[in-house]
Amino acid sequence: MVAKRNLIVLGCATALAACGGGTGPQTVGGSAPPTAGGSGSGDTHSFVNPTEAKTYEAIGGVHHYEYYTDSNKTVQRGQLYAGDANTARDSGISVAYDPRDAIFELTISRPNAQVSTDGRFQDPAHRTDFGGAKEPQAGVPNLDPAKNIQYLQFGSGSGSQLPTGSPYYTAGAAQSDYVVGARDYTSDTYSFFYQKPGTTTQYVTYAGYVHNQVSASEIQDDPASPSYLREQYHLDRGAFVFGERTTNANVPKTGSGTFTGDMIATMVFNPDLDTNAGAPTYFQWIDGSQTTTVDFGALSVKSDFTGTVLAPSIDAYTSGASSMPAGSTFSASAQATIDLVNKGGFTGSFTSAKFERPGMSDFTVNIAGSSIDGAFFGPNGEEIGGGFRIVGGTPDERIDILGAFTGKK
Repeated sequence: MVAKRNLIVLGCATALAACGGGTGPQTVGGSAPPTAGGSGSGDTHSFVNPTEAKTYEAIGGVHHYEYYTDSNKTVQRGQLYAGDANTARDSGISVAYDPRDAIFELTISRPNAQVSTDGRFQDPAHRTDFGGAKEPQAGVPNLDPAKNIQYLQFGSGSGSQLPTGSPYYTAGAAQSDYVVGARDYTSDTYSFFYQKPGTTTQYVTYAGYVHNQVSASEIQDDPASPSYLREQYHLDRGAFVFGERTTNANVPKTGSGTFTGDMIATMVFNPDLDTNAGAPTYFQWIDGSQTTTVDFGALSVKSDFTGTVLAPSIDAYTSGASSMPAGSTFSASAQATIDLVNKGGFTGSFTSAKFERPGMSDFTVNIAGSSIDGAFFGPNGEEIGGGFRIVGGTPDERIDILGAFTGKK
């Protein structure tokens, strides 16, 4: 089978249906400290049942990976990777929705991660889901239906997919989760998914972003050599939260609280570059939960994360190795400090992160750099949301985990 996901190759995608945001005058969250109103902009609560056009500044991270594979080899070549996590004040990711026209917009501008997009989702036909004739593209996680995840997608393409009768159609092509193109094929597809507000939280929700750009060309190095097919990949992933932030004045100053909720993360995991410079790197999702304890008087935050690693999205012609086994358990702990005036929420770093792999030894991440950034949401800080990043530091490894989390007291 050439591709295990069917693309929706159409112009734009759909309505958010349960979230606020848009091109109208109201902006919730952002670079300036909130000064009035329970949602951070002086307006009334309308996140679950939107009545006004709003734009929400998101907290989270994105990363980019590009490379190519050849039909006569089993490695990834031309590898270029970049990642970036934002803060509560330095967003670069906005989510907008206008309930009047059911138009949803996602804007990402994170130059350090080489990720930039400005997608306008407005056609109701671009709502999609798993299990039908049209499904989300490769790299979009198929999460538990009980989580009430909404999937949106649009894209474009030209040329033909690789036919099974082609000499380039080998076992390496058949394994691909991505579309495998014939000569001069190109596709460019964007997906956005989010948990419908009101499912677990009322004032904040989490979301994910997938962008796959795939093209193919036929190459012959010299007249005496046989030609081969090259598949070029430009892939983006992101995880973030957005919602109605609490004004600084309404965040509790005393007492404590425990916030529990969901966690979603996207990662690259490749510990084999020291033994194989061309060892393939794949994107994988982690689906899980978190518990955060906040001491408002001491301005301290402690978060514990746990999750299950999903299977990687495999490309054409590589070995399929060097990934984290699906079903592995992820756990991590972080500490942060509340600084509403200077940071707009809380910020800190991770103290530990590891994976328990089925039938294998545990893998402890040697953390070279990390961050956790979050904010309070709701009229009086009833909920939290934020993003995090964990960067591995062992030489000749590529490990980078970027996630988002929500929680309610």
